[in-house]
Amino acid sequence: MVARYAVVFFVVMGFIVVPFLAYFLCSKLMNRRYGRRVGIALACAIICLAVYGMTIGFTDMHVKQIEFASKDLPKAFDGYRIVQFSDAHIATYDNIKEDMGQQIVNTINDQKADMIVFTGDLQNLRPDELESKVSLFQQLHAPDGVYSILGNHDYATYLDCDEATKKKNDLKTQQLERKMWTLLMNENRIIRRGNDSIVIAGMENWGVQKRMPRNGDVGKTMKGISPKSFTVMLQHDPNAWRAKILPECNAQLTLSGHTHGGQFSLFGWNPANFTYSECFGMYYEGDRAIYVSSGLGGIIPFRLGQPGEIVVITLRKK
Repeated sequence: MVARYAVVFFVVMGFIVVPFLAYFLCSKLMNRRYGRRVGIALACAIICLAVYGMTIGFTDMHVKQIEFASKDLPKAFDGYRIVQFSDAHIATYDNIKEDMGQQIVNTINDQKADMIVFTGDLQNLRPDELESKVSLFQQLHAPDGVYSILGNHDYATYLDCDEATKKKNDLKTQQLERKMWTLLMNENRIIRRGNDSIVIAGMENWGVQKRMPRNGDVGKTMKGISPKSFTVMLQHDPNAWRAKILPECNAQLTLSGHTHGGQFSLFGWNPANFTYSECFGMYYEGDRAIYVSSGLGGIIPFRLGQPGEIVVITLRKK
């Protein structure tokens, strides 16, 4: 329900309710001579920012370079590069910038990384949104492969239909993603360099908020993996890091998305700060860390001060 009416709600609030409220407050609380003028100017500024955020701001995309150092990383993987992208919500771009998907794919491939990972939310609501995108994402390539996990929107959670239809939609989403890349659903893969190896593990979505899928299982995800192995864990929802990943396994680095960095940032503050202790950027707990990406898209086509990002993570031996 929220996803279906999110854009309408935002447009009404951004272009009507908030500008009118700003004008009303200024005209009532300020000097009568200047209040209306200030109110009109402020209302116009809000509308202009909304237009900017839904056009230029939403399609702005940065490549971000970060490093993660660990004493557990095998020497053969010192300098290993992983490209992470997240929360594409690819259907939202269709009415904003048709070639945005191709731009994303080209930019990712241009990084020439050892591995590419996608940390969930490829669709908004239905797998039908992905059918025309299969050939696009099949263009992604890296020597050690392209891996993905499911985000909360990649399940049929938000569809108003019976359970049988939801299951059919879930299976179709999974089938389409498997045509694009390696989909990890509480699974792992071993990446080798001679006698050394690291693990890429993909956990299904696990969230704490109402209606968030809780299909993630740390035990299944890490099955067969030695606690001494260096592991990169993919988990869409960063809430799972403290609730499940830290206490139940030894994964040194977790890569997440989901929050979109609030899609709005002012002096480093964003709305996701209200509900997530790890909402954007790198966070550490001892020698272990999580990177939460601001993602690329969103259900609502709006970004202001929080551009979409493609992240290049370079692993270093400490």
